[in-house]
Amino acid sequence: MAIKVASAPVSWGIYEFEGIEPKYPYQRVLDEIQQTGYTGIELGPYGYLPTDPAVLRQELGARGLQLLSAFVPVKLVDAAAHEAGAEAALKVGKLLAALGAQYIVLADDNGSVPELVAKAGQRTGSALTSAQWDVFARGVNLVARRINDELGLKVAFHHHCAGYVETPVEAAELLARTDDQLVGLCLDTGHWHYAGGDAAAAIQELKGRVTYLHLKDCHTEIAAKCRAEGKNYFEAVKAGVFCALGEGEVDFPAVKANMLALGYDGWAIVEQDILTEDLDVPKRFSAANRAYLKSIGL
Repeated sequence: MAIKVASAPVSWGIYEFEGIEPKYPYQRVLDEIQQTGYTGIELGPYGYLPTDPAVLRQELGARGLQLLSAFVPVKLVDAAAHEAGAEAALKVGKLLAALGAQYIVLADDNGSVPELVAKAGQRTGSALTSAQWDVFARGVNLVARRINDELGLKVAFHHHCAGYVETPVEAAELLARTDDQLVGLCLDTGHWHYAGGDAAAAIQELKGRVTYLHLKDCHTEIAAKCRAEGKNYFEAVKAGVFCALGEGEVDFPAVKANMLALGYDGWAIVEQDILTEDLDVPKRFSAANRAYLKSIGL
Protein backbone atom coordinates (compact mmCIF):
# COMPACT_ATOMS: atom_id res chain seq x y z
CA MET A 1 0.00 0.00 0.00
CA ALA A 2 1.10 3.55 -0.67
CA ILE A 3 -0.36 7.02 -0.24
CA LYS A 4 0.04 9.21 -3.31
CA VAL A 5 0.43 12.99 -3.04
CA ALA A 6 -1.56 15.64 -4.89
CA SER A 7 -2.06 19.39 -4.81
CA ALA A 8 -4.94 21.81 -5.35
CA PRO A 9 -5.60 25.30 -6.74
CA VAL A 10 -6.48 26.48 -3.23
CA SER A 11 -2.74 26.45 -2.48
CA TRP A 12 -2.49 29.35 -4.93
CA GLY A 13 -5.28 31.25 -3.20
CA ILE A 14 -7.97 30.00 -5.61
CA TYR A 15 -11.02 29.87 -3.32
CA GLU A 16 -14.73 29.18 -3.54
CA PHE A 17 -15.30 32.12 -1.18
CA GLU A 18 -17.20 35.06 -2.66
CA GLY A 19 -15.08 38.17 -3.12
CA ILE A 20 -11.68 36.43 -3.40
CA GLU A 21 -10.70 36.56 -7.05
CA PRO A 22 -7.98 34.35 -8.58
CA LYS A 23 -4.62 36.06 -9.05
CA TYR A 24 -3.24 33.50 -11.51
CA PRO A 25 -4.18 32.08 -14.90
CA TYR A 26 -4.91 28.39 -14.51
CA GLN A 27 -2.02 27.44 -16.78
CA ARG A 28 0.50 28.90 -14.32
CA VAL A 29 -1.06 27.03 -11.41
CA LEU A 30 -0.99 23.73 -13.31
CA ASP A 31 2.61 24.33 -14.38
CA GLU A 32 3.75 25.09 -10.84
CA ILE A 33 1.94 22.06 -9.39
CA GLN A 34 3.74 19.85 -11.91
CA GLN A 35 7.09 21.60 -11.43
CA THR A 36 7.00 21.12 -7.66
CA GLY A 37 6.51 17.36 -7.87
CA TYR A 38 2.80 16.52 -7.66
CA THR A 39 0.98 14.02 -9.86
CA GLY A 40 -2.65 14.59 -8.82
CA ILE A 41 -4.91 17.60 -8.50
CA GLU A 42 -8.29 18.74 -7.22
CA LEU A 43 -10.50 20.73 -9.55
CA GLY A 44 -10.77 23.94 -7.55
CA PRO A 45 -13.83 26.19 -7.94
CA TYR A 46 -15.94 25.04 -10.86
CA GLY A 47 -15.06 27.17 -13.87
CA TYR A 48 -11.50 28.03 -12.84
CA LEU A 49 -10.05 25.10 -14.80
CA PRO A 50 -11.61 24.29 -18.19
CA THR A 51 -14.99 22.59 -17.89
CA ASP A 52 -14.85 20.98 -21.33
CA PRO A 53 -13.68 17.43 -20.54
CA ALA A 54 -11.56 17.19 -23.69
CA VAL A 55 -9.76 20.46 -23.00
CA LEU A 56 -9.21 19.67 -19.33
CA ARG A 57 -7.96 16.17 -20.17
CA GLN A 58 -5.43 17.65 -22.58
CA GLU A 59 -4.24 20.30 -20.08
CA LEU A 60 -3.80 17.78 -17.26
CA GLY A 61 -2.33 15.07 -19.46
CA ALA A 62 0.33 17.42 -20.80
CA ARG A 63 1.54 17.86 -17.24
CA GLY A 64 1.11 14.28 -16.01
CA LEU A 65 -1.64 15.26 -13.57
CA GLN A 66 -4.59 13.09 -12.58
CA LEU A 67 -7.89 14.74 -11.58
CA LEU A 68 -9.05 13.34 -8.25
CA SER A 69 -11.93 15.29 -6.78
CA ALA A 70 -13.58 18.65 -6.28
CA PHE A 71 -14.64 20.67 -3.25
CA VAL A 72 -18.38 21.44 -3.47
CA PRO A 73 -19.95 23.78 -0.87
CA VAL A 74 -23.70 23.57 -0.22
CA LYS A 75 -25.88 25.58 2.18
CA LEU A 76 -26.87 22.44 4.04
CA VAL A 77 -28.50 24.15 7.02
CA ASP A 78 -31.23 25.41 4.64
CA ALA A 79 -33.57 22.64 3.46
CA ALA A 80 -34.71 24.83 0.57
CA ALA A 81 -31.15 24.84 -0.79
CA HIS A 82 -30.66 21.07 -0.81
CA GLU A 83 -32.02 20.33 -4.26
CA ALA A 84 -30.04 23.13 -5.89
CA GLY A 85 -26.97 21.91 -3.98
CA ALA A 86 -27.46 18.40 -5.32
CA GLU A 87 -27.76 19.73 -8.87
CA ALA A 88 -24.58 21.79 -8.46
CA ALA A 89 -22.74 18.74 -7.14
CA LEU A 90 -23.97 16.66 -10.06
CA LYS A 91 -22.76 19.27 -12.55
CA VAL A 92 -19.30 19.16 -11.03
CA GLY A 93 -19.48 15.39 -10.67
CA LYS A 94 -20.16 14.86 -14.37
CA LEU A 95 -16.90 16.59 -15.21
CA LEU A 96 -15.06 14.58 -12.57
CA ALA A 97 -16.52 11.29 -13.78
CA ALA A 98 -15.59 12.08 -17.38
CA LEU A 99 -11.94 12.35 -16.31
CA GLY A 100 -11.91 9.29 -14.07
CA ALA A 101 -12.03 11.05 -10.70
CA GLN A 102 -13.72 9.25 -7.82
CA TYR A 103 -14.67 11.75 -5.12
CA ILE A 104 -16.86 14.73 -4.42
CA VAL A 105 -15.58 16.59 -1.35
CA LEU A 106 -18.84 17.94 0.01
CA ALA A 107 -18.84 20.82 2.47
CA ASP A 108 -21.00 23.35 4.22
CA ASP A 109 -21.27 26.82 2.69
CA ASN A 110 -18.29 27.82 4.82
CA GLY A 111 -17.35 31.43 5.38
CA SER A 112 -20.86 32.73 4.69
CA VAL A 113 -22.17 33.10 8.27
CA PRO A 114 -20.58 36.13 9.99
CA GLU A 115 -20.78 34.66 13.50
CA LEU A 116 -18.99 31.48 12.39
CA VAL A 117 -16.34 33.46 10.51
CA ALA A 118 -15.75 35.58 13.62
CA LYS A 119 -15.39 32.58 15.95
CA ALA A 120 -13.39 30.22 13.74
CA GLY A 121 -10.82 28.32 15.77
CA GLN A 122 -12.43 29.55 18.98
CA ARG A 123 -15.60 27.47 19.25
CA THR A 124 -16.37 24.32 21.20
CA GLY A 125 -19.29 21.92 20.99
CA SER A 126 -21.90 22.54 18.30
CA ALA A 127 -23.57 25.62 16.85
CA LEU A 128 -26.61 23.67 15.59
CA THR A 129 -29.76 22.63 17.41
CA SER A 130 -31.02 19.06 17.12
CA ALA A 131 -33.64 20.15 14.57
CA GLN A 132 -31.01 21.96 12.53
CA TRP A 133 -28.83 18.86 12.63
CA ASP A 134 -31.72 16.84 11.20
CA VAL A 135 -31.94 19.23 8.25
CA PHE A 136 -28.18 19.40 7.74
CA ALA A 137 -27.66 15.64 7.80
CA ARG A 138 -30.65 15.05 5.54
CA GLY A 139 -29.03 17.36 2.98
CA VAL A 140 -25.72 15.52 3.16
CA ASN A 141 -27.44 12.16 2.68
CA LEU A 142 -29.50 13.52 -0.21
CA VAL A 143 -26.49 14.84 -2.10
CA ALA A 144 -24.46 11.71 -1.41
CA ARG A 145 -27.25 9.44 -2.61
CA ARG A 146 -27.72 11.40 -5.84
CA ILE A 147 -23.97 11.46 -6.51
CA ASN A 148 -23.67 7.73 -5.87
CA ASP A 149 -26.75 6.66 -7.78
CA GLU A 150 -26.34 8.90 -10.82
CA LEU A 151 -22.56 9.07 -11.21
CA GLY A 152 -21.08 6.30 -9.08
CA LEU A 153 -18.84 8.77 -7.27
CA LYS A 154 -18.00 8.69 -3.57
CA VAL A 155 -18.67 11.53 -1.14
CA ALA A 156 -16.33 12.64 1.61
CA PHE A 157 -17.55 15.45 3.84
CA HIS A 158 -15.03 18.20 4.61
CA HIS A 159 -15.27 19.69 8.11
CA HIS A 160 -14.08 23.30 7.87
CA CYS A 161 -13.37 26.26 10.10
CA ALA A 162 -15.96 29.05 9.71
CA GLY A 163 -18.67 26.51 8.92
CA TYR A 164 -21.33 24.61 10.87
CA VAL A 165 -19.17 21.48 10.93
CA GLU A 166 -15.94 22.84 12.36
CA THR A 167 -15.25 21.21 15.72
CA PRO A 168 -14.50 17.52 16.32
CA VAL A 169 -17.82 17.31 18.20
CA GLU A 170 -19.67 18.61 15.15
CA ALA A 171 -17.86 16.24 12.80
CA ALA A 172 -18.71 13.27 15.03
CA GLU A 173 -22.35 14.37 15.19
CA LEU A 174 -22.57 14.58 11.41
CA LEU A 175 -21.02 11.15 10.95
CA ALA A 176 -23.45 9.67 13.47
CA ARG A 177 -26.39 11.09 11.49
CA THR A 178 -25.28 10.15 7.98
CA ASP A 179 -25.23 6.89 6.02
CA ASP A 180 -21.84 5.27 6.56
CA GLN A 181 -22.16 3.50 3.22
CA LEU A 182 -22.47 6.82 1.38
CA VAL A 183 -20.65 9.44 3.44
CA GLY A 184 -17.06 9.40 4.62
CA LEU A 185 -15.00 12.15 6.21
CA CYS A 186 -12.40 14.16 4.36
CA LEU A 187 -10.00 14.78 7.23
CA ASP A 188 -8.30 18.13 6.85
CA THR A 189 -5.44 17.97 9.31
CA GLY A 190 -4.95 21.73 9.66
CA HIS A 191 -8.62 22.62 10.07
CA TRP A 192 -9.00 19.78 12.57
CA HIS A 193 -6.21 21.19 14.72
CA TYR A 194 -7.32 24.83 14.50
CA ALA A 195 -10.76 23.62 15.59
CA GLY A 196 -9.20 22.08 18.70
CA GLY A 197 -8.62 18.47 17.66
CA ASP A 198 -5.75 16.07 17.02
CA ALA A 199 -5.73 14.67 13.49
CA ALA A 200 -3.68 11.55 14.17
CA ALA A 201 -5.92 10.61 17.11
CA ALA A 202 -9.05 11.34 15.06
CA ILE A 203 -8.06 8.73 12.48
CA GLN A 204 -7.97 6.08 15.20
CA GLU A 205 -11.15 7.29 16.88
CA LEU A 206 -13.24 7.59 13.72
CA LYS A 207 -11.86 4.38 12.20
CA GLY A 208 -13.12 3.67 8.71
CA ARG A 209 -15.13 6.89 8.39
CA VAL A 210 -11.99 8.77 7.33
CA THR A 211 -12.02 8.06 3.61
CA TYR A 212 -10.12 11.02 2.15
CA LEU A 213 -7.23 13.17 3.29
CA HIS A 214 -6.26 16.83 3.03
CA LEU A 215 -2.82 17.66 4.41
CA LYS A 216 -2.45 21.03 6.08
CA ASP A 217 -0.45 22.17 9.11
CA CYS A 218 -1.48 24.49 11.95
CA HIS A 219 1.08 26.76 13.63
CA THR A 220 0.65 26.47 17.40
CA GLU A 221 1.85 29.94 18.36
CA ILE A 222 0.08 31.77 15.52
CA ALA A 223 -3.14 29.87 16.29
CA ALA A 224 -2.92 30.86 19.95
CA LYS A 225 -2.27 34.50 19.01
CA CYS A 226 -5.19 34.55 16.57
CA ARG A 227 -7.50 33.14 19.25
CA ALA A 228 -6.23 35.58 21.88
CA GLU A 229 -6.72 38.54 19.55
CA GLY A 230 -10.11 37.31 18.33
CA LYS A 231 -9.06 37.23 14.69
CA ASN A 232 -11.71 35.97 12.32
CA TYR A 233 -11.13 33.10 9.91
CA PHE A 234 -9.81 35.14 7.01
CA GLU A 235 -7.57 37.21 9.28
CA ALA A 236 -6.14 34.02 10.77
CA VAL A 237 -5.40 32.59 7.32
CA LYS A 238 -3.70 35.84 6.31
CA ALA A 239 -1.69 35.73 9.55
CA GLY A 240 -0.32 32.32 8.57
CA VAL A 241 -2.18 30.00 10.94
CA PHE A 242 -1.92 27.30 8.26
CA CYS A 243 1.86 27.13 7.94
CA ALA A 244 4.11 25.02 5.74
CA LEU A 245 3.96 21.29 6.47
CA GLY A 246 6.29 20.28 9.28
CA GLU A 247 6.34 23.75 10.87
CA GLY A 248 3.22 23.29 12.98
CA GLU A 249 1.63 20.94 15.45
CA VAL A 250 0.26 18.22 13.15
CA ASP A 251 2.08 14.91 13.59
CA PHE A 252 2.26 13.91 9.94
CA PRO A 253 4.27 10.71 10.47
CA ALA A 254 1.52 9.54 12.84
CA VAL A 255 -1.19 10.62 10.37
CA LYS A 256 0.54 8.57 7.69
CA ALA A 257 1.00 5.54 9.96
CA ASN A 258 -2.59 5.59 11.20
CA MET A 259 -4.05 5.90 7.71
CA LEU A 260 -1.89 3.03 6.44
CA ALA A 261 -2.98 0.96 9.44
CA LEU A 262 -6.57 1.38 8.23
CA GLY A 263 -5.56 0.11 4.79
CA TYR A 264 -5.71 3.52 3.09
CA ASP A 265 -3.99 3.51 -0.28
CA GLY A 266 -5.55 6.59 -1.84
CA TRP A 267 -4.42 10.17 -2.27
CA ALA A 268 -3.40 12.87 0.17
CA ILE A 269 -4.05 16.37 -1.17
CA VAL A 270 -1.78 19.14 0.09
CA GLU A 271 -3.75 22.31 0.76
CA GLN A 272 -1.77 25.38 1.76
CA ASP A 273 -4.58 27.80 2.57
CA ILE A 274 -3.02 31.15 1.81
CA LEU A 275 -3.85 34.83 1.35
CA THR A 276 -0.84 36.75 0.05
CA GLU A 277 0.02 39.50 -2.40
CA ASP A 278 3.38 37.91 -3.25
CA LEU A 279 2.67 35.83 -6.35
CA ASP A 280 5.80 33.73 -5.91
CA VAL A 281 4.94 32.50 -2.40
CA PRO A 282 2.61 29.64 -3.39
CA LYS A 283 5.21 27.89 -5.53
CA ARG A 284 7.78 28.15 -2.74
CA PHE A 285 5.32 26.67 -0.25
CA SER A 286 4.41 23.96 -2.75
CA ALA A 287 8.03 22.91 -3.19
CA ALA A 288 8.74 23.01 0.55
CA ASN A 289 5.65 20.94 1.32
CA ARG A 290 6.58 18.32 -1.25
CA ALA A 291 10.12 18.13 0.12
CA TYR A 292 8.80 17.68 3.66
CA LEU A 293 6.46 14.86 2.63
CA LYS A 294 9.30 13.08 0.82
CA SER A 295 11.31 13.31 4.04
CA ILE A 296 8.64 11.25 5.83
CA GLY A 297 8.25 8.74 3.01
CA LEU A 298 5.31 10.20 1.09
